[in-house]
Amino acid sequence: MKQLNELTIIEALEGLKQKTFTSVALTQACFEQIEKYDDVVKAFVTLVKDRALAEAEEADLLINSHGPEIFEEKPLLGIPYACKDNYSTKGVQTTASSNMLKGYIPPYESTVTQKLKDAGAVMLGKTNMDAFAHGSSTETSDFFKTINPWNKNKVPGGSSGGSASAVMSDMCIFSTGSETAGSIRGPAAWCGASGFKPTYGRVSRYGVVAMASSTDSPGPIAKTIEDASYVLKIIAGKDPLDATSSPTEVEDYFANLNNIDLSKIKIGKPKSYFEIELEPGVREKVEQAIEKFKELGAQIVEMDLLSPKYSIGVYTILQRSEVSSNLARLDGIRYGNDRTNFGFESKKRIMLGTYTLSAGYYDAYYSKAQKVRTLIVDDFNKAFNEVDMIIGPTMPCVALNLGDPEKSPMFGELMDVLAEPSAIAGLPGISIPCGLSDNMPVGVQLIGKHFDENKLGAVAYAFQKATDYHLNKPNLEGLK
Repeated sequence: MKQLNELTIIEALEGLKQKTFTSVALTQACFEQIEKYDDVVKAFVTLVKDRALAEAEEADLLINSHGPEIFEEKPLLGIPYACKDNYSTKGVQTTASSNMLKGYIPPYESTVTQKLKDAGAVMLGKTNMDAFAHGSSTETSDFFKTINPWNKNKVPGGSSGGSASAVMSDMCIFSTGSETAGSIRGPAAWCGASGFKPTYGRVSRYGVVAMASSTDSPGPIAKTIEDASYVLKIIAGKDPLDATSSPTEVEDYFANLNNIDLSKIKIGKPKSYFEIELEPGVREKVEQAIEKFKELGAQIVEMDLLSPKYSIGVYTILQRSEVSSNLARLDGIRYGNDRTNFGFESKKRIMLGTYTLSAGYYDAYYSKAQKVRTLIVDDFNKAFNEVDMIIGPTMPCVALNLGDPEKSPMFGELMDVLAEPSAIAGLPGISIPCGLSDNMPVGVQLIGKHFDENKLGAVAYAFQKATDYHLNKPNLEGLK
C-alpha cells in the first residue's frame, strides 16, 4: 500500500476526486517526508508550509462544494509540487541558489507557476540547484550540495538536482525543472525520474531567471512520463509576456498518450551517440531498452548524425556569451546584492562570455558558433526526414561521486554531451529510466521533432507501460 506522498499525480487526483483523502492530508504527508529526510537529501532551499497547508484547505473546500467537476477547471487541484528556485514566485524568496539573489522576494509570479497556481497545484517550496543553473551536479549551489537519494555519496545531476531528488525521495508529487542543455534530462536520468524537456518556446520563460535565453526551456520532472505529460499540457502555450513563446497549438499530451501505433514509428539510433565513451552498464541498459522498443513494434533505424562532441564547443561559447549578457543586469542597484556575491562558476562564465562577445573576438568565436549551430539544426532536420524520433543514452555514465565534478572545469559540458545537440537545436527530449547499473539509475532519452511532444510522450509511455523501471525507488533509510 502506497503512502500518500508516494502517489503519482494521476493516482492522487483519483483519490481526491473519490474523497479517499484530502489535499491537506496529501500535503502534510509530503511535509512529513521532507522533515524526515531533507536534512540528508537537502533538496529544498525554502519551504512555505503554512501557505501550502492554507492552499490545500482551500482546495478541499472547492472539492467539497463543487465535486469532481471542479477538476475540469482546475486539473491539478490540491496536488503538492516542488518548484525549482529559478522560477519567480510572488512573495516567496527566489534565489536561483545564488548569494546574489539571497533574500530577493519577487513582486510578481512566473507564467509557469501562475499556470500551476490557476490549475490548483499547491507549492511546497523551492528546490536547490546549481547557482544560476550553472552546472550539472547541483554542487555549485551557493548554499549547500543536494545529494542523490540513491546514494548519499553521489551527485543528483543538475542544474535541477533539487527538483529530481525531491521527486524521487517522494517529498512531492511532481516538480518543475528547467533545461538549457541537460538540466531536466540529466537529473531525471541520474535520479531515476521521468523528465520532459519541451521544444524551445513551447513553455513560457517569463519569470524564470535567465541563463542562456536562446535555449532555456522550463519543463516538468515527475515519477512517470504520464504525470510529466499531464503537467506539460497545463504549462505549455503562447504567452504575451514572452516573445519567444510559440503560438503553435498545444495538443492534449496526456489524453493522446495511448493514441500511438508503434509499428508505424521509426526510431533513429545514431552511431555517433554510441561511439563516445559510455560506461559499459549504461550502454548495456540502453541497448536493452532499444530491444524493448523493437519488441513493442517500433522500427529501429541505424543512422548517421553529427557527433555530439561538436556541440560542446558551440554550446560553451553560446551559453557563456548569453550568461555574460543576462547577468549584466544583476548590478546590485535594482535588485540582488552587489557583484562580489557571484560564485566562482558564475565569474568564470561571465569572463569567458564577455571575452567571446568583445570586439575582435566576436567573429572568431560567437559568430562561428552560431554558424555551426545552424549546421546542427540542419543535420537534425535531415535526420527527421527519415525517422520520427532519435534514441540514445541520456548521460554517458551513472551519477558520479560528490566532489568529482570539481575536478574538471568542463564537467557539465562533458556530462551533458548527449543532450547538448538537441538543446542547441531547440528540440524536445524525454529521459526515462531504463534500469540500474551498480545500483544507480540509467536513463534512455528520446529526441523528437519541433513541437512533436505528443508523439514523444506516447512512445515513452508505451515503454513505461511495458516495463517497471520507473517503479524502482531508492532506499531512503539507507541514507541515514
